[in-house]
Amino acid sequence: MRNLKMVVSYVGTRFAGWQVQPGRATVQGVLEERIARMLREPVRITGAGRTDAGVHARGQVANVQIASRIPPEGFLRGLNARLPLDIVVMHVEEVTESFHARADARGKEYLYRITRDGIVSPFDAPFVAPVHARLDVEAMRRAARDFLGTHDFTSFCPADSEIEDKVRALRVSEVTESGPEVRYRVVGSGFLRHMVRTLAGTLILAGRGRLDTGSIPHILKARDRRRAGPVAPARGLILERVLYEGET
Repeated sequence: MRNLKMVVSYVGTRFAGWQVQPGRATVQGVLEERIARMLREPVRITGAGRTDAGVHARGQVANVQIASRIPPEGFLRGLNARLPLDIVVMHVEEVTESFHARADARGKEYLYRITRDGIVSPFDAPFVAPVHARLDVEAMRRAARDFLGTHDFTSFCPADSEIEDKVRALRVSEVTESGPEVRYRVVGSGFLRHMVRTLAGTLILAGRGRLDTGSIPHILKARDRRRAGPVAPARGLILERVLYEGET
């Protein structure tokens, strides 16, 4: 068996997330079905992580083991010819048998996009979360900096999460603005379910003056989901890239 590593971009609007779910359209499901049809062999894809329903990806990473001797460039061309317009495989390479997209990942980068514009073009609307209120961007910046470092992020994931170790390390947590758009960029060792969207939702509260920017350390320490902000809309979130050994 050969092991292929893929970098996948997709618009998540119509999908119920990355992971296969019976009776629902998912990115993993579409990829597995099209690869199996192309190679005429059953396949199972391993993704670097699960994205929620409606979340997009510019640089999701996955690997698949195949028996076919098709070269990577032929695999790339053939698969993209069979995929819908909202999923594109950007790169394919053959890797060692031991490579595992999820277990070998050393970090991820996400981008959350917010628009303050009252009128949003339909070419932008699927990729930004609208906030129809004044945002204090400097307050958001101050709050974002308090997420930096290694913390227990229990307050920023679902209360029913079954993951015991909720400690994660963030090395980038920054807010920028350009015209009506506010962007939150975060890079970390890993992320819990809904964590980035909850970080973004909490920053939006800070920007609207509904949360004291100095309260972030207390929210982290409380380990209580009720203390943090709401889960921000999925459409504003993009998985930008997955980091592996030697990548920064």
